[in-house]
Amino acid sequence: MVKMENPMMKYTNLEYIGRGTFGDVCKALDTATGGEVAIKKITLQELIRREVTFKELMVMKINKHLNIVNYLKSYLLGDELWLVMEYMDGGALSDVINETHMSEREIAAVSRECLQGLDFLHSNHVIHRDVKSSNILLRTDGSVKLADFGLFAQLTPEQSRQSSVASTSGWMAPEVVTGQPYGPKVDIWSFGIMGIEMVEREAPYWKETSGMPRLVIARRGIPKLLQPNLFSPWLRDFLSCCLQTDKEQCWSAKELLQVKCKGAAGETGCEGWAPPPRKSKGIR
Repeated sequence: MVKMENPMMKYTNLEYIGRGTFGDVCKALDTATGGEVAIKKITLQELIRREVTFKELMVMKINKHLNIVNYLKSYLLGDELWLVMEYMDGGALSDVINETHMSEREIAAVSRECLQGLDFLHSNHVIHRDVKSSNILLRTDGSVKLADFGLFAQLTPEQSRQSSVASTSGWMAPEVVTGQPYGPKVDIWSFGIMGIEMVEREAPYWKETSGMPRLVIARRGIPKLLQPNLFSPWLRDFLSCCLQTDKEQCWSAKELLQVKCKGAAGETGCEGWAPPPRKSKGIR
């Protein structure tokens, strides 16, 4: 699975483009194909880091999907592991959010692609645990894919819940912060926070959540749009289905995919949304 040959002979013109959970990411040229690839370089200094990294490698190798960044090869160069992946030439969703205002139609299209990737992971008992805009990568052909599995959790029939704390604080579900057992729906909370981020160009409570997001949520309740009346009731309902502290009321990725994102299909509609089938009253 991990090649021992020197990758410097195969990949040239390395250019730093960002940083993942456990390593720098570079763009490079594949001398065999002439195409561009992305390479994540991970320094393996500790046994725990080695175990986490090789688990990340396994989950990327096994879980192939159109909405998950495609793993290509891996190399061990001294104490450094190189993960070679497809290069997403459109950059990260966070860049789009920083540079432009997304329409509801665009948010609907991106949301549907992300949910398809999450539904696939969850059906294979994998929790991403770090869903946020900087971990959603785009291609100029319109592809939208989940990336960076450095904090993922693999569930088993014997262990259907996790309790370890992982994720980025501003997107972290309340039960993760408090160390309560949790399942795949923590990704849906993070996805809901990312939805607000796409709408308002900033995650809710961002300036206050670097330390204890749970305290902010307890004091102010579930995050809400600052100017909800500027957006359709369908978008507000959609976000409320994601941001539920009662996980029985929180929707799964599969259920959220029942919401027809008309903008993604190129049909007419209220800025890309159709009313979700009712499961709860929702919070607006």
